[in-house]
Amino acid sequence: MQSVNIHEAKTQLSRLIEQAVAGEPFVIAKAGKPLVKVSRLEPGPDVPARRLGFMAGQIAVPDDFDRMDSSGIELLFGGEE
Repeated sequence: MQSVNIHEAKTQLSRLIEQAVAGEPFVIAKAGKPLVKVSRLEPGPDVPARRLGFMAGQIAVPDDFDRMDSSGIELLFGGEE
């Protein structure tokens, strides 16, 4: 397994990442002491996509939702009663 120092890892990061993705992990070292091992991630289980409308029929939105407490809001912003 290849070992690179921090400075080299910073300057060659793109190339090193491509190498790790291709299945060749590497170690980043500082002053010759290994600090971290970099390897590709294996794909995890598929997460179901969130979908719009998943609560259809479970909640009700009042017809006047966009006008609810409009007088109270108007008062907050300097309106008159």
